[in-house]
Amino acid sequence: MPSKRKTRSSSTSSVDAATVAADSTSGETPNKSRRKTNLKTSVVVAVDKNEKSDAADLNVDRNGNSEDEGSNSRFVGDPISDEKAKRRWPNRYQEKEKKPSTKSKSNSSDDEEILQARHHYTEAEIDGCTIYKLNDDAHVKGEEGGENYICKIVEMFEAVDGGLYFTAQWYYRAKDTVIQNLGHLIEPKRVFFSEVQDDNPLDCLVEKLNIARLPLNVNFDAKKKVIPPCDYYCDTLYLLPYSTFVKLPSESKEGGSESSSTISSEIEVNGRSEVNSKIGNTFHSEESKEPELKLLDLYSGCGAMSTGLCQGGILSGSNIVTRWAVDLNEHACKSLKLNHPETEVRNETAENFLSLLKEWEKLCSYFSLVQNKVPHKEYVDLFNAEEEEDDDTGGEEDNNDEEVFEVSEVLAVRYGDPKKNKPGLYLKVSWKGYGSDADSWEPIDGLSNCKERIKDFVTQGFKSKVLPLPGDVDVVCGGPPCQGISGFNRFRNKENPLEDEKNKQLVVYMDIVNYLQPKFALMENVVDLVKFANGFLGRYALGRLVQMNYQSRLGIMAAGAYGLPQFRLRVFIWGAAPSEMLPQFPLPTHDVVLRGFIPSEFESSTVAYNEGHNVQLQRKLLLEDAISDLPMIENNERRDDMEYDKPPQTEFQQFIRLSKNEMLGISTEKKSSNSLLHDHRSLELNVDDYQRVCRIPKKKGACFRDLPGVRVRPDNKVEWDPKVKRVYLDSGKPLVPDYAMSFVHGGSSKPFARLWWDETVPTVVTRAEPHNQAIMHPMQDRVLSIRENARLQGFPDFYKLCGPVKERYIQVGNAVAVPVARALGYSLGLAFQGAVVEGPLYKLPDKFPMIRDRVSSVSSEDDA
Repeated sequence: MPSKRKTRSSSTSSVDAATVAADSTSGETPNKSRRKTNLKTSVVVAVDKNEKSDAADLNVDRNGNSEDEGSNSRFVGDPISDEKAKRRWPNRYQEKEKKPSTKSKSNSSDDEEILQARHHYTEAEIDGCTIYKLNDDAHVKGEEGGENYICKIVEMFEAVDGGLYFTAQWYYRAKDTVIQNLGHLIEPKRVFFSEVQDDNPLDCLVEKLNIARLPLNVNFDAKKKVIPPCDYYCDTLYLLPYSTFVKLPSESKEGGSESSSTISSEIEVNGRSEVNSKIGNTFHSEESKEPELKLLDLYSGCGAMSTGLCQGGILSGSNIVTRWAVDLNEHACKSLKLNHPETEVRNETAENFLSLLKEWEKLCSYFSLVQNKVPHKEYVDLFNAEEEEDDDTGGEEDNNDEEVFEVSEVLAVRYGDPKKNKPGLYLKVSWKGYGSDADSWEPIDGLSNCKERIKDFVTQGFKSKVLPLPGDVDVVCGGPPCQGISGFNRFRNKENPLEDEKNKQLVVYMDIVNYLQPKFALMENVVDLVKFANGFLGRYALGRLVQMNYQSRLGIMAAGAYGLPQFRLRVFIWGAAPSEMLPQFPLPTHDVVLRGFIPSEFESSTVAYNEGHNVQLQRKLLLEDAISDLPMIENNERRDDMEYDKPPQTEFQQFIRLSKNEMLGISTEKKSSNSLLHDHRSLELNVDDYQRVCRIPKKKGACFRDLPGVRVRPDNKVEWDPKVKRVYLDSGKPLVPDYAMSFVHGGSSKPFARLWWDETVPTVVTRAEPHNQAIMHPMQDRVLSIRENARLQGFPDFYKLCGPVKERYIQVGNAVAVPVARALGYSLGLAFQGAVVEGPLYKLPDKFPMIRDRVSSVSSEDDA
């Protein structure tokens, strides 16, 4: 996506600027506004100069002193020297007509005035009794009957007109952030610091507060033990752009300067100071990193997301490896295993996988394989009972005539009966004296006499990491399905989407992240995540990550902006443990045809260059760029593999046809000339549809409207032409079906529509029927093939799929676009290395991903 509306960060020194909670009107700052404009995922509010502000509502006179009876507010002590004050707050001392010379971190509008200062102070006395000092935390008067606001005092000054003011840098309660009405996920005393600042009359101060600053890398149970007596505690910085939550920066600059935050470099816990050496957006790791990042791909499908992440990581210099993958689709699991034989692929539900992980940890604990013991009483009881029974019988053999089956070996483990789906731990065993066809799944409760066999299996599995334990996984990625938000679901629960079983996988995904505690998490989903029910599920996902003490940010990315001839808008949410850098979103590399709709409150989370930014993007890709080199095939093509019949025609085709090693820059050896093209076959249309397709002209924009008997009205809707007799097929069914005429009330041109060479596709879908979508080949009488769809999703040609034709279309349509995942993997690799610059966005190297010297590329970007 080339650009979006230009936005600003917040202004540190404008009496006109005030900022409210992200995506809501709650938590407004004292200068409540009547005028609102979007900024990233927040609503920025500025006081209308033609209206009376809240400061006036408080009966504050022009000298900044309250006219309420008994009020007595003043600055105390000597003012800060002019030289020091001008150096620290230069904009306060510029001539009034001049604009600020530097851009600040707070929200401001271009036309706002900077309050001029006569003197700056470090202390103030409110109501003749309370002394406030610079950098104190305080409550600020809120709206009548509402909660007070929370701020840090970062500046105290007397204006040239004699008014007394302070500059507030605001804290947010959870409900005042993008999390909104899901604030109950967060402990009530936890607040989030911001970079938003504005000026307020001195009399707005209500009371001093004690806000404890804590390191983020302490879980809440442990944190409760070290939180000193305080009004609130703060361990996270909330930044409006891309709804970002990050750990507090530890480097301190002078409070109130317009280009810095004012958080202390030391974190006070129980009166002690702990220096946090991992600095917000300038983190450079001092810890030794493992050479391999182990990845778990949840809801993996055929593995597109993890494939792209691994490729991008390798290109950045980080070795990301998919060690585990989980999906319910059997055919997708086979595809992933075929292309990633090194991956432990599990065909099961995510819920059962989580239950299995918990039971596996209990077994490892029972057999003393892990140091962190977890309760495993059921296994103690199970195996001890069997040992006691053996002791009672004196070890005598069973003299019953019934045949005794002896377990030879334990082969596998799963949660739930594979046939009846009963809960519980099941082991696949081979029986002594029987062949492999007699292997069976048995509940562990029935194998109490096989303790040694089970111990051997668990010990071997523990060593080989057949299942991950907490701490084993470095990256969790996945796109939990949320069918409950689909527009096709007439019974969507808009009041509480999480009560809909079809949305429960989002909860399961977060539960798995919570259990495994990876270094990084990346979640993908459709844009409805932030559109449906006021973005409830997107807010929930962010809230859960923040609840788990993860740093997080949300971005919306268009696949076409990374070198594909389709638009395909998707939501991505990063999570990073406190010990890591929060990955950035890679900026677009290609121009793209804009489509779709994003809610205004999340519109500025779109990953794009700001409007007016001078950037040279590569040209948008078209259908011809992706598929013009592929062999001609018929509607009834049966071959899964065939030879290419022409060389690549475009740069895109040259890259997509590379071998795996050459694509990663590992080898310059060209792909073998006799390499085969996989999955280039289309869904075979039935006789009626095939006859319809053959009648569609081979021209741009052709569709069912070009068939005889259809007339297009001036309002672009269709109707039957009364002058033309209706045409019927050999089967007796009409050439133009009724559903085509009535689709979208007769206003759609998608039924039986041909794509054209100079077009882009809105999004690759899972169903290949031409009844209600444009999916027909420009020049051949068929729908796009599996491989053509895979090309539109960025799958390399070497990636082979498994299963029936319809199942392969589903795998491709459900996949994350590989170039998007590759670009995200590159950002992940840089974050893991600590090579991240300031800000939520990152510019990929030129001509990415065609990078040959990965190390030098990373170094040059860092130097830049």
